[in-house]
Amino acid sequence: MKLVITEKNDAAQQIARLLCSVGKPKADKVYNTPVYRFTVDGEEWVTIGLRGHILAPDFPTELKFDKKLGWYAVSQDGEMLPADVPDGLARPPYESKRKPFLKDGIDIKGWKVPSLPYLVWAPIEKLPAEKEIIRALKNLAKKADSVVIGTDFDREGELIGSDALAMVRDVAPDVPVSRARYSAFTKAEIDHAFNNLVELDQNLADAGESRQYIDLIWGAALTRYLTMAKFGGFGNVRSAGRVQTPTLALVVERERERLAFKPEDYWVISGEAAPQGAGEEDAFKISHSAGRFADEQAAATAFAHVEGASTGTVTSVVKKSRTQRPPTPFNTTSLQAAAAAEGISPARTMRIAESLYMDGLISYPRVDNTVYPRSLDLRATVKAISGVPQYAPACRELLSREKLTATRGKTETTDHPPIYPTAAADPTKLEPAQWKLYNLIARRFLATLSDPAVIEGTKIEIDVAGEPFQASGDVLKVAGFRAVYPFGLKKDEQLPALEQGDTVDVRDMQLEAKQTEPPARYSQGKLVQEMEKRGLGTKSTRASIIERLYQVKYFKGTPSGPIEPSQLGMAIIDALHEFAPRITTPDMTSELEEDMTHVAEGADTQDQVVYHSRALLAGMLDALIEHKDDLGDAISDAVTADAKVGTCPKCGKDLVMKTSAKTRGSFIGCMGWPDCDVTYPVPSGVRVSPLEGEAAVCPECGAPRIKCQPFRQKAYEVCVNPKCPTNYEPDLKVGECSVCAAAGRHGDLIAHKSEKSGKRFIRCTNYEECGVSYPLPGRGKLEATGEVCEHCGAPIVVVQTARGPWRICVNMDCPSKEKKAASGRGRKGASSSTKKTTAKKSTSTKKSSSKK
Repeated sequence: MKLVITEKNDAAQQIARLLCSVGKPKADKVYNTPVYRFTVDGEEWVTIGLRGHILAPDFPTELKFDKKLGWYAVSQDGEMLPADVPDGLARPPYESKRKPFLKDGIDIKGWKVPSLPYLVWAPIEKLPAEKEIIRALKNLAKKADSVVIGTDFDREGELIGSDALAMVRDVAPDVPVSRARYSAFTKAEIDHAFNNLVELDQNLADAGESRQYIDLIWGAALTRYLTMAKFGGFGNVRSAGRVQTPTLALVVERERERLAFKPEDYWVISGEAAPQGAGEEDAFKISHSAGRFADEQAAATAFAHVEGASTGTVTSVVKKSRTQRPPTPFNTTSLQAAAAAEGISPARTMRIAESLYMDGLISYPRVDNTVYPRSLDLRATVKAISGVPQYAPACRELLSREKLTATRGKTETTDHPPIYPTAAADPTKLEPAQWKLYNLIARRFLATLSDPAVIEGTKIEIDVAGEPFQASGDVLKVAGFRAVYPFGLKKDEQLPALEQGDTVDVRDMQLEAKQTEPPARYSQGKLVQEMEKRGLGTKSTRASIIERLYQVKYFKGTPSGPIEPSQLGMAIIDALHEFAPRITTPDMTSELEEDMTHVAEGADTQDQVVYHSRALLAGMLDALIEHKDDLGDAISDAVTADAKVGTCPKCGKDLVMKTSAKTRGSFIGCMGWPDCDVTYPVPSGVRVSPLEGEAAVCPECGAPRIKCQPFRQKAYEVCVNPKCPTNYEPDLKVGECSVCAAAGRHGDLIAHKSEKSGKRFIRCTNYEECGVSYPLPGRGKLEATGEVCEHCGAPIVVVQTARGPWRICVNMDCPSKEKKAASGRGRKGASSSTKKTTAKKSTSTKKSSSKK
């Protein structure tokens, strides 16, 4: 039996499908782990998918010291792990009897500042992260005649394969093992990979493990330090890391440039012109040739000349054509940047790209290469996607050529080709975001094979009352690659046909006062590109690092908008820059990245690289510990500033977002607590941000007003005080209680807004007897219809929304809602999402009637 080990279950399933030569693969389970059994040329094969890393690195709980043995730790299996702790660190016996100091060593499990210098040098052991999968893997390995590692071909994939191989060797030390390398889930690619098996690249695996160890050491030490520098407050853990921190520093540096920027005043004169006697549709914008006037008086003088002018004379018409070359093939960074420009964040881009890859629609998405290899059949790929109607014209034109020539980028590697489509996709079977990304990749591929575009630029100069004006525009004269790849293309700014000496009508002359703008904040796409330029992270990690910085609230704002650092993020970088500046610079991180590349190339060893990183961190940690209190104060002030939503109307201190220790829910509370007990509820399901200026204070009650941003909905502003007159809604009768009617009594169903929580609901006037209550949407004017639902008898109400009236049955358990949810199960992925929805229903809160 031949055993094939893949990185994920989907990959195991795909490889079984593509390699099976008789019938179809049979799905089976070994200790609850899915496997796929099939036959290849009469031989039994089995594929098993891991769940990424099946072993996880971790520190032992204690470091011990013995005069003969020196420093060491004990693994979970009782194995002694030597520790290379520098002689400069104190040894037992210690004066202090409190943790982390032990009788014979140091406790490094508990988060204590004195243990951090020892943590940096602690040995690392690999522990089972997926015990059930490991158990199944070993069971199959015992029976296997040979093993093929079929994980993704990159550092991480090689490490996952190496760890799996270690588990195999535990039970089958002599079984032959080989490696299959592939870049796409296509029949030709998989057949080629399994017909040309190679050996596992241990150097590449060691480079991946080096990164794993280094990131663990740096992340654990810095995160514990920042957390303990000011423990307590609004969410305790302060995350940090070897790549995360300098990435944050890039964004903070840009924000500091913006804050230090001093705007300068300037003035511009602009208007509209059109051929004499022409209509509004032929009008075009003109501006003074001086551009920006730095002198207000000079601008006013020029404007005085043209303010009343009605005509102008064309003094020059210049046309120039320029050629725009087709784009180079996509690698990971350029794909993330292009997708970000289309509204898909880098992290989401990689998740979607992974799903398209597993479905066999695109090639491997984690690549640096921007040059198609000679082995890639470009013509066959064009034929493969020509079945998509949107691409058919471009594909026919390309296939009619004798030879296809692709553009070449600056980076050429031999591991994987650039990202390209491997099969035709059906838009109706993909989620909208999946199709959007696939369409971007497919069109980019076709664009790399297409002709250049030709753009004609026209510049017109016009004399208006002795003042020079100009207008310019671009026209796409030859579409070239732009016919299939319109992304980033400006609309044609067609100018009318004019000749030197023509007279034009002039109108709407304006003199505007403006100010220079500060440097723009990074977008996610631009930040990914800057990280690559500075050597921060890898193609596989950059997107997740940015996502992590949002999760730990070092970045604020929406992921689709410009990246803005929070006060906390800025305070951490400022403090680290003062006390350990090298941590915040890309130089040290790129130096370690280069070390890991040397390991992959066999020019350095894993032990030496990890030791080097420990030494770098240890050298910085001493200064950080010395200034722990200074950094803690900076963090405290920054956290309060980030959490502030306004000023307390009772005592004048800050009102901040807090988290309840009991419910873990959010609320707004006064920093003067316990002397001041002012609290307000927070609207659920929204992202809250403070307002500024007069809008930040409610004119009715003096409480803060906040901005609420619902998911994928229009933001709104509201006073945080539920008792404020601006939040008051009168009770509204929406129907009569059917439960009470069945019991022989009368009960009215009343829509009410709670003054305590601000939540809206419908409740029967006999609620204590019948227990009938229904939830309501948080916003939108309610209207009673007097009608009841034909499926459940609950009231029908109308909620006025920004999109118009919304007619709903208020019973969340109504059978009609289950039918509507079930009707969407035909689409791919709808089944699982429907199950989640119905399993997590909001109940209509009908109490048991046993109390009656």
